Amino acid sequence: MQNRTIALHFPRYATGPARAGYTLSAESAIANNAAILNQRKSRKTCLVCAAGAEGAIELTTKKVPTRMSVFLHEEDLPDGVLQGSSAVAVDTETMGLNTLRDRLCLLQISDGSGDEHLVRFAPGSDYAAPNLRKILGDPNRLKLFHFARFDLAAIEYYLKVTAAPLFCTKIASRLTRTFTDRHGLKELVKELLGSDISKQQQSSDWGGPVLSEAQKDYAASDVRFLHRLHAEFVIRLEREGRTEMAQACFDFLPHRARLDLMGWPDDDIFAHS
Repeated sequence: MQNRTIALHFPRYATGPARAGYTLSAESAIANNAAILNQRKSRKTCLVCAAGAEGAIELTTKKVPTRMSVFLHEEDLPDGVLQGSSAVAVDTETMGLNTLRDRLCLLQISDGSGDEHLVRFAPGSDYAAPNLRKILGDPNRLKLFHFARFDLAAIEYYLKVTAAPLFCTKIASRLTRTFTDRHGLKELVKELLGSDISKQQQSSDWGGPVLSEAQKDYAASDVRFLHRLHAEFVIRLEREGRTEMAQACFDFLPHRARLDLMGWPDDDIFAHS
């Protein structure tokens, strides 16, 4: 199936030598490609970012199957899975919220093409995962998160890789949806995409020997919508004049995650007292 590419380049949401020269023409792209962009509402297509030949970012529409396929892997992605340069949505499930104590149990990843991959780690895992680590650490491949701060800390502590460059939909929401304090993934998917996701499995046991179908579907849903949310927030950030501020926040997030790991999870080290 052939992809269609929207003729626009967004600045700084990919990295590389050419990043400083990016230009943005979101408004004209919306006008010229309204028919393509509107297909998002039908949930038959999604917008995906792919690194172009010069390191720029192109928005490409990909046909998405009406029924998603969820694949569960043990300890790493199989060879050849998720190869390429398109953006990947990433999320993690742990035994709790204390990264140093509560081990990484599951990592979810998708390139937005309709398949979601779950990588499960057993107790005592060495987290070698060379295929997964290669994708997460690729400096020319954008990683999409919702509340990246937590996931980045878990990925860096257990997988020993910095998952950047990145885009965080929660930060983008806080910067553009200042009329509300509801920035959870469930709320964003409902308001911006018109879909519902269940959060019933959020606090379940991710370290058990068997994952239920409900757990697998919940885990997959955490990455299922991030490409479409990313496309929406790129436009909103530009509209509100906050693209550069968002990028600065995204660039700082790996350092914020390291501060969490070093013992400053709650203290504001920039505050006067």
